[in-house]
Amino acid sequence: MKIIECKQINEKYMEIDHETGLKILLYPMEGYKSSHVIFGTNYGSIDNSFKNKDDKDFIEVPDGIAHFLEHKLFENEDGSDVFSLFAKTGASANAYTSFDKTCYLFSCVDDLEESLKILLSFVRNPYFSDETVKKEQGIIGQEIEMYNDNGNWRVFFNLLGALYHKNPVKTDIAGSIESISQIDYNILYTTYKKFYNLNNMVLVLAGNFNRDNILKIISDSLVKDVEFKIEKKIYDEPTNVYKKEVEQNLSVSMPLFNIGYKLKECHGKDMVKKELIASFIIESVSSQSSNLYDKLYKNGLINSSFGGETIAGPGYFSIIFGGESNDPKKVYEELKKTIEDLKITGISKEDFNRCKKFFYGNMIKKFNSVEAVANSLVSNYFKGATLFDEIDIINNLNINDINKMIREEFLNEISSISIINPIK
Repeated sequence: MKIIECKQINEKYMEIDHETGLKILLYPMEGYKSSHVIFGTNYGSIDNSFKNKDDKDFIEVPDGIAHFLEHKLFENEDGSDVFSLFAKTGASANAYTSFDKTCYLFSCVDDLEESLKILLSFVRNPYFSDETVKKEQGIIGQEIEMYNDNGNWRVFFNLLGALYHKNPVKTDIAGSIESISQIDYNILYTTYKKFYNLNNMVLVLAGNFNRDNILKIISDSLVKDVEFKIEKKIYDEPTNVYKKEVEQNLSVSMPLFNIGYKLKECHGKDMVKKELIASFIIESVSSQSSNLYDKLYKNGLINSSFGGETIAGPGYFSIIFGGESNDPKKVYEELKKTIEDLKITGISKEDFNRCKKFFYGNMIKKFNSVEAVANSLVSNYFKGATLFDEIDIINNLNINDINKMIREEFLNEISSISIINPIK
């Protein structure tokens, strides 16, 4: 057991290398009535080509299989639904698949220990058959069709398809109807055994709990996994964008747009720092207090939906601005002008200090929420960082760090725009 501590805010948590191979992160929050638990694996939608270190060739699996596995694990061999088991303990359960991880979770006030037993049991005891796989193909197929008609979903993935040549981040997390039709129970078992090995997983618990009882449940519920490492395929992604522009017509009330900047990938604490710097840039450029927002809004080019976000993971890092506009290309031109001006002037000290206070305040605020703490623990763990690294980083951040990224990486020539137009 290792104690990870931040003396500056007087917070700490436990990191445990369990005998089963599982990494456990326990964050006690005395005085809180609720708890939030996440059981996650380092396996997401981009991991469609992999091998053991000793294997000669990579195993290729259909797109969407990580998301497919997430769905299937909620179904028991006897046909019962896992959600009904959680309902008996009063816990609220869910799961999600992202580009780089899959997580199963629940929140509860009472019966934490019984709910934990349910979580560990269903994630570690998969059951697949031809019949249940075919049934799920139909369910997920309907989900894919629904998202294919969703303007906000399509404008985002169309942009990723424009930014990236090879990285699977450009592919819909759920895959396609064609790709999921290739999934059978043998592929599911093969993929499960590779990525749901406890040495590739983490269990996070934040809230009010008895540590000894929790560790006993984990020891009683889990069996030691054979330790091995998975090698994921690394894609030789070009630095330029695949397309500068992509448009699609869907049933939307007004045009939607996403504008993306393709930056260099990074890992560990470097990724945490780069995401934080990107947040400073997004806030300075697109917040309602920014000059660009004021200009675009007064000219009727945007509404309150305008904003930005960062997506980052293995082999990809992008800053994305989006919203609604009757003239998305004009917004793009104005954004590019703003970026060019910032390269000359840099962000102001006033903006830098305002952003630093804003983001530091948000970091401290999350320690009042068991859910926010648990989510941050998982996110940072899979990045190769600790929960408190971002506090150290923001304290040591200076205005030159922000302006350096704007000058060297925030380049208009490696940006793209995605537009969803209303059907005429």
